[in-house]
Amino acid sequence: MKLVPYNKNYEFKPMTSMMNLFDDFFNRYYEEEPDNNFKAMAMDIVEHDKEIELLANLPGFKKEDVRISVQENQLVIEAKCENKKEEKKGTMYRCERYSGNYKRTLYLPENVDVSKIEAKMEDGVLKLTVPKKEASPQKEIVIN
Repeated sequence: MKLVPYNKNYEFKPMTSMMNLFDDFFNRYYEEEPDNNFKAMAMDIVEHDKEIELLANLPGFKKEDVRISVQENQLVIEAKCENKKEEKKGTMYRCERYSGNYKRTLYLPENVDVSKIEAKMEDGVLKLTVPKKEASPQKEIVIN
């Protein structure tokens, strides 16, 4: 079983030298679309006998800000947050704004049951439990 982070903008190119590696890294960074301001979230993936556990760090996000979906065997986690803090004391006025977007797409293995995925959000950590399907017994075919 292998979960692979998915990046639709990445194009694999054989590297011929170390300089090409650096050039490709910086070119991909500057070629990104300006409206695509999503960042990948830090995530731990732990495989157990009967399930896969995903722990995603989302500090400062509420569960209402998080959207989880499965599309064509891909697990998509998106989080959007906008905070504004204002403080007025006498002649002092302070306003701080923060907005951030996170997005992570993972290919799911074929042996998981996407209809039974469970999610919990606690203390800025999103915990997803992805149960595995029961292995079907091997069927022996008789040769006639």
